[in-house]
Amino acid sequence: MPCKRPVADETGSEALKHLKIDDTSSDSDPSDTEPTEHVTDAFLDTICRNSLDFDFEEQCSVSLSTTNIYACLVCGKYFQGRGQQTHAYFHSINDEHHVFINLKTLHVYVLPDNYEVMDKSLNDIKDVIQPTYSTRDVMRIDDIIGHGHDLMGRPYTVGCVGLNRVKHTSYINVIIQTLAHIRPIRNFLLTLSNLDKRPPLVHKLSMVVRRMWHARRFKAHISPHECVQEIVVLSKGRFGLDKEADPFELLVWMLNTLHGMVRKKKTSVVYETVRGEMQVATWKVQDMLQDDMVEDVEATISTMPFLALSLELPPTPLFTHPSTDDEDERANIPQVALGTLLQRYNGTTTVETNGLVQQYTVTNLPAYIVCHVKRFTKHNMSEKNLTVVNFPVRNVPFGDLLHVHGSTSVTYDLVVNVCHVGHQGKSAVDGAVLTEFEESPFFAYVRQGENLWFRVHDLQVEPVMPQMLFLSDSYIQVWQRN
Repeated sequence: MPCKRPVADETGSEALKHLKIDDTSSDSDPSDTEPTEHVTDAFLDTICRNSLDFDFEEQCSVSLSTTNIYACLVCGKYFQGRGQQTHAYFHSINDEHHVFINLKTLHVYVLPDNYEVMDKSLNDIKDVIQPTYSTRDVMRIDDIIGHGHDLMGRPYTVGCVGLNRVKHTSYINVIIQTLAHIRPIRNFLLTLSNLDKRPPLVHKLSMVVRRMWHARRFKAHISPHECVQEIVVLSKGRFGLDKEADPFELLVWMLNTLHGMVRKKKTSVVYETVRGEMQVATWKVQDMLQDDMVEDVEATISTMPFLALSLELPPTPLFTHPSTDDEDERANIPQVALGTLLQRYNGTTTVETNGLVQQYTVTNLPAYIVCHVKRFTKHNMSEKNLTVVNFPVRNVPFGDLLHVHGSTSVTYDLVVNVCHVGHQGKSAVDGAVLTEFEESPFFAYVRQGENLWFRVHDLQVEPVMPQMLFLSDSYIQVWQRN
């Protein structure tokens, strides 16, 4: 609806004559064009919050420039600058949309008259653009888990917000959900200051996490477009949009990349949270075959850090064929307990690979343990092991299972369970007709509070019972130390 400019009295007309009009170029610093007067309640009734979406890249819709960007609060479009020769200025005249906000400074202006608007009713818009959290807010955020409501009145769970899928990026969405629920990393991203001076990946990821935990959003979902784009660029195409990639590889890459960007004195909140240590004893098979006394062969002892524990599934039975009956097919799928898979790292089990016999002993357990269930036998994820992994969700004695010295009484609770759906990995480039789940094969179970679980599959968020978690094909698990 076109908005009419209010008719001012004589006093108002004289005031408008003395307002400073910005005639600088569109690339100028907005701080150099401060208006001389501040006005309240001007054209605020024309603002349409349903049209506002600040999840996308700050780019002018006309010039495609990314500097000095203003958002029109009437239609939601982005324009560059606010001077007399800028796209925002022309938009205000041609479309009679007069209220604009600078996406960096969050100052609100009325164009073409170029005066700043100071009004508390605009604070909700500013909070949606740049959510801020104090240390006190972050400390209480897990104790006040509740439901927020968007502008349409639709409820959503704070922290469990659906993420829009950009082509084939469900593997990126589940890793963003994972990082947003590892408490120390999440708290670091929520309270990080000077975001504009941080590396782009840290900036974009921090903004996505902040919006996920914001209780007063305009929409009940988020588009991680900018964060996804930064991942694609920074990884040099290793993680792209054309087909689903391995989310575990992306998680390890993200952890190492974030560590390199935020570390201080060789450490960071990332490594302090998820990195543990193990001792590796290595023997050469050739030396063991030549020596009659195998016990006398000396092992090479080394200490190595780890970000995740890879769990080898037992081979699929050779003569088991899928049945046409769904119940018979599920009955044929083998099952294994999580404790059995963890025996690989208890210091007594040996593993033979590439002419070497190795024995792993975990010596230091991190605050959060990442477990990777190795389901795919090929790098292109074309063959999948369907073995079901059974596990409890609370009080798993990792210290006892791994025989960690001094940590036998340490227990862990599950906080994230990333799963893969489908019999095998497919992609659009194979030429096959993909089902909905094959186009988006990865989803995550995330825990909120003490025992509330949600299934997050891109935009779909639904509560589930904890007893349902092990029924899906677990691929990545994150465990939190009690």
